[in-house]
Parts: sequence; structure tokens; C-alpha cells
Amino acid sequence: MKEPVNKIPLTIAGPLPRLAAIDIGTNSFRCIVVEVDPQEGFRILDDEKAQVRLGEGLNQTGIISPAAQQRAINALQRMCKIISGLGAEKMVEVVATSAVRKANNRDQFLQAVKTGTGLDIKVIDGEIEAELATLSVHHNFAMEQRFAMADIGGGSVEIVIASGLHTETVTSLELGAVFLTEKFIRNDPPTEAELKQLRKHIRKILKKAGIDDGLSVSCLIGSGGTMTNIGSMVMAMRGEQYESVHRYEVLHSEIVHLLAMLSRKNQKERQNIPGLNPERADIILAGMILTDEMLRRTRTNLLRINAKGIREGLILQSLRSRGLLPAISTPRDWRSSVLDCARSCRFDEQHAEQVCQLALKIFDCIATKHDLSCRNRELLEAAALLHDIGYFISYHQHHKHSYHLIRHSNLFGFTPREREIIANLARYHRKAKPKKGHSNFAGLSSDDQRLVRQLASILRLADGLDRRRNRQIREFSCQVENELLKLKLIGDGDLSVEAYGAEAKGDLFRDIFGYQIDVRTEVTT
Repeated sequence: MKEPVNKIPLTIAGPLPRLAAIDIGTNSFRCIVVEVDPQEGFRILDDEKAQVRLGEGLNQTGIISPAAQQRAINALQRMCKIISGLGAEKMVEVVATSAVRKANNRDQFLQAVKTGTGLDIKVIDGEIEAELATLSVHHNFAMEQRFAMADIGGGSVEIVIASGLHTETVTSLELGAVFLTEKFIRNDPPTEAELKQLRKHIRKILKKAGIDDGLSVSCLIGSGGTMTNIGSMVMAMRGEQYESVHRYEVLHSEIVHLLAMLSRKNQKERQNIPGLNPERADIILAGMILTDEMLRRTRTNLLRINAKGIREGLILQSLRSRGLLPAISTPRDWRSSVLDCARSCRFDEQHAEQVCQLALKIFDCIATKHDLSCRNRELLEAAALLHDIGYFISYHQHHKHSYHLIRHSNLFGFTPREREIIANLARYHRKAKPKKGHSNFAGLSSDDQRLVRQLASILRLADGLDRRRNRQIREFSCQVENELLKLKLIGDGDLSVEAYGAEAKGDLFRDIFGYQIDVRTEVTT
């Protein structure tokens, strides 16, 4: 069994430092306030968003309008008050991107913001934008294969092609959602000719930049408002209700389907589309067409949503520059993230590891016959390690507490769907079996309901085998003969409690897989 990955915790004397970062974009401003966390690196205290439309009319006039400037100052003053209230005003990073970068009255704008808020804004180029977005990708995704990253803003898109931690190319293009909308779309709903011209322009720019050159990628990781709204709309279309679209996975075909539907609607009708922020109804088509073309050019069928993006990259960069977070040297590991979560809830590590080992041995015994995959095994492993973290709240109903703690956790390497499955497995490691009347179970697809029943039955059985929570079983073997699951328990003392636990908690396993359970015990001498 894979050994746990132990982190060296940061040693920080005194109160934990707090930092803030503000991303001044062409369409929206984002402010994030965090506190240094010795285990996780940081924890988010606040994440404020303001739809400012700083770049409104910029392409026609070349300047940030007085109205847009005032909206910006109002939003930044509000953010400064939030930052001050949370005690992070001494460490604030502020960056501005495409709109400020290209505005002819840039210096006047920066001075007006300084006068109105006291903030010193750093105007960054597209390459730095891409680096910050990529920092966020590596903090949230285990990327060992070749992948593409795209951060779509209002004025530009930053595109990175990378293999693991090695960046191959960085490209910044003037293909932002606001820019493209103002340049090509005049009618509501847009005409077929307008959309065709828009798509033709995107294809030309992407081709000239070499985005379609070279090998295909495993996936496109997307950040920015266009991407998160695509994730929210697809989630609504599927009838799913996860806590967040962060790490959500969307198929190219789903984007094509949504795009065809949205293209026929006017702005008012688009505002009523489930999952779409009404404030983005006017610019969503341009952003989605760009996403569609990038998926075609990179020859991948999978879009993975990164709901963090540049502002998180700015926090990561700031933490590392201050020595509060180690630099990335190797890809992150999902198991260490699971253990970090479990340890933060003060779990019984010996019991969790014992249940995990027993569960995986049972899984390996039956996996091939029942078409259970390697990824299913990882979901079971995560659930086994986390199944009892609900004790952190209370012993009573702790399986339900485990469900909620896992569902609201930020487990690295798992999609929202997978996190929901892990949470359900922990929910059903004891007490009631999965039922359609349970809202947490009813919200799963039929295939995922079947998987939860299968994996939960293994977890329940394994948990019963460590009923005394003292790792009494020293050796364990399991094999299937006809319709019988034969378990052999070897230990240095009486194992009757463990044998009884297997019998008592094997009910769901017998129901799902149809095996009778035969337990044999042997005492070592």
C-alpha cells in the first residue's frame, strides 16, 4: 500500500499573517483575502467580486471612461474596507491587466485610484498574467500529462501549453470576451453573419499564434468568468447540484450544444438561462465561441474548470516571495491532501489506515469480476481515510457529519462529482443503507448511485473488521469461491469481535454483490 506523504509544516511565530490580492480586469474586479495556514498554505477569508466593466467603450475611444473610472474607484474603496476589516491591509498585491494596459489615459487612471484608495497598482503584461494563472492551475490540479490552460478575461486571453510542471509556450492574445463582443456583435440576438465573422477572426488569430500546431493535449483547463459560467450552465443542464464548479469537467459536445441554443436567444432571454450570471449575458457568446475554437485547435474533448485563476496565482506568488510557502518542485498528490484534511479534523489515523488497507484488499479481490476501475479504487481509498472525520463535530450522527465535512472540503485532485461520491461513501459506512429518499443520494446519477452502493458496501465491511479500532488483525486475506467471499483473519489474540463486525456490517455487501461471507480466524503463536 502507498505510504502517506508527510508535509513539513511551516513554522510561524505569532499571529498568522494575512494577505490580500486584487485583480483589476477589463470586465470584473476580484479581491481575495487569505490567512497563512501552516498545513494547507493558506485559507480564504473573503473573496469579493465586482462587475465594473472597466473596458467599456475602450476599443472605440482608447480611454477608460470617467464613468468606468468612478465605478472602479467605488469598487476598490469597498474592497479596501473589507481588507482593512480583516487585518490584511499591510500586505496587499494589486495588479491590472488588459484594459489598463492599453488605455491611453492609463497614468491618469492609476493616479486617480491612488488618490481615491491609496492603492499602488502594478500593470502586468500578458505573459505575467499567464504565469499567475498557471501557478493557480498547479495548485489545484495534478497535471502530469500535456495540457493547455486558457484564462479568458474581458480584454485578452492568456494561453499556456505545458507538460507537467514544464511550460512549453505562453501566448497572450487580444481575444477577450468584452473586446470581441464590442468589435463584432451589433444586433440582439446576433446575426448569423456576425457570429461567422467573429469565429473567423478567432480562428485567424489562434492559427497565426500557432495554437493549432504540435501535438494534442489531454485537456484544456479554463479560468475566468466565461469558463466558470460554462461550468455552471452545464451543471444546471445535467441537473447536478455540486458545491462549486471548481475542478468541474465539461465535454466539448456540451459546449457546442449550449452555444447553439444561446445563439438563438436575445440578451434578455439569455439572462434567464440556469447557471448563467445575468451580468454576463451580453458577452457570453464571444467567450464561448473562443472556448469552442480553443478546444478544436488543441484537439481535446475535455474542459476542466479552475474557479480560482489570477487572483489566487497572485496570492501564491506573494506567499512564496515572503518565504511563507515553498516553491513547486513536484506535482501535488491527492492522498496527501486527503490526509491533511483528515488530520485537520483530528482523525484516528491508525484506525483509518487499517480500514483503508482492509477495504482495498477486498476491492482488489472482486474488482475485475465487477468491472471496478483503478479510479474507483482511489475514491474508496479516500473515503476510507476520511470516513470517521465527523467525530470532529460529534460522535452522534458522525457519519452524516463526515458527509458534510467532505462535501465542503477542498480535496486536491478530485472533481466535484468525485468529492460528492467520497462524501456519500463516508455517509454510508454505518447505520442506514443508501436510499432514494435520502437527498444526498437522490442527487446522484443512476450510475453513481450504483457505484456508491458497491463501494460503501466494501467500506462498511472493512470498518466492521476493525470494530475495536486497535488493528487487532495483523494479516488478512480474501478470495472468492463461487458465491462465497472467504475472509481469513490472523491476529495475536481473540478475533471474535472482528468476525462479528464483518458479519454485522456485511449486510450491504451481501445485498449488492450476492456473496455470502465466510470468516475464519487464526491466532498467531
